[in-house]
Amino acid sequence: MDLNSFLKKNKLEEGDIVVISKGNTKFAGTIVPSRDKNTLSLKLDSGYNAGVIVSSSLKVKKVGVGKRVGKPNAAKIKKNPGMPTVSILQVGGTISSRVDYRTGAVYTSYTPKDLIALVPELTKMANIESKLVSNMFSEDMGFPHYKVLAKEIAKEIKKGVDGIIIPHGTDTMGYTSAALAFMLENLPIPVILVGAQRSTDRGSTDAIMNLICAIEFITKTDFSGVGICMHGNSNDKKCVILPACKTRKLHTSRRDAFRAVNDTPIAEINYSTKEIEFIKKDYSKKSGKFKLIDGINEKTALLKVHPNLRHEQIEVFEKNKYKGLVLEGTGLGQAPVGMPNPLCKENVKVMKAIESLIKSGCIIVMTSQCIFGRVQMHVYSNAVDLVKLGVIPGEDMLPETAFIKLAWLLGNFKKEEVRKLMRENLRGEINKRTEIQEPETFT
Repeated sequence: MDLNSFLKKNKLEEGDIVVISKGNTKFAGTIVPSRDKNTLSLKLDSGYNAGVIVSSSLKVKKVGVGKRVGKPNAAKIKKNPGMPTVSILQVGGTISSRVDYRTGAVYTSYTPKDLIALVPELTKMANIESKLVSNMFSEDMGFPHYKVLAKEIAKEIKKGVDGIIIPHGTDTMGYTSAALAFMLENLPIPVILVGAQRSTDRGSTDAIMNLICAIEFITKTDFSGVGICMHGNSNDKKCVILPACKTRKLHTSRRDAFRAVNDTPIAEINYSTKEIEFIKKDYSKKSGKFKLIDGINEKTALLKVHPNLRHEQIEVFEKNKYKGLVLEGTGLGQAPVGMPNPLCKENVKVMKAIESLIKSGCIIVMTSQCIFGRVQMHVYSNAVDLVKLGVIPGEDMLPETAFIKLAWLLGNFKKEEVRKLMRENLRGEINKRTEIQEPETFT
């Protein structure tokens, strides 16, 4: 028996809530469309999907009718000449997602006007201009998308907007914020990336609060530069503005997943009172002439160092003529390149592969896979030997930021300039001194 015959026989259709039983197994859910003609797909109360192969022995009882997920009506945007203008450049991600009734999964669907319909308060805080740049999850983004987004931001700046919000997926938001920070030199306005861990059709969504706090920050402060706005704790009390090049997603699903690493948040916004408190006193303000520098080298990679690293993993970059490689080393910036005993023969090959890669013209930067602290490559012999070969210590940069910075430098500067600039602080990515930062626990 196929699915259509099963549904017809039992007078069922998509959206019906049913109880399914087969032998000793029994569970309930909402019927959602199935890709397989022989499988009944259910959305369970837990939020997960389940698939049941239909047969004449499968018992089913209809207990209710579910409600399909719909979209809000698109809002009409009216301008108020007395308010600042904020442009929303839509990119995608969970913040602009809803449940896909076809599969029970989350997918990107909202246009910029849909967001305004969802959060009508925005139009009372600023004149909202909106543009759909893309509609995608952040894991699908790459270097070409950063260039497109940077150019769109430059266009909005030329138009004279007072600030820009970029609704963005959280998974790679740290990469995008770093890329924009490097590409957009001397930003005259705030550019705030806003994410969400829960889609906008869920009661626990953080999208609305994050958007409102971002608008508050843009319209009420003199900050100029790139930042990230996310929940500051697990409840709905505050949001934080985080530095573009020092922020990492530290939890897969919590609403307060983002933390400043080797740094502090720029500011906090109290959601109830809308009061803004700057934590950083030396935050970025308008200075100098704005310049778009959007070159970025595609032949740049990020490799995590691990036990049993093989020389072939290094050689592949020379074979494919890569120009830059960031190593996410262990501890203070280590890699398995020593030979303390005969079982470490492979380490010698790894060292030779690194040496050969550098001689081929590739610039290698060492960072640490530790969350906090900085690399120090003059403590242990393995790291000292790597520095002698030409590996550049990445100071206290996040591996992700070092990767983006190296690709950006290689796309805009000569090799010797790249080697010099990698160790200089250009956009707040390097601190001269790394203070002791207690690892935060999620409470």
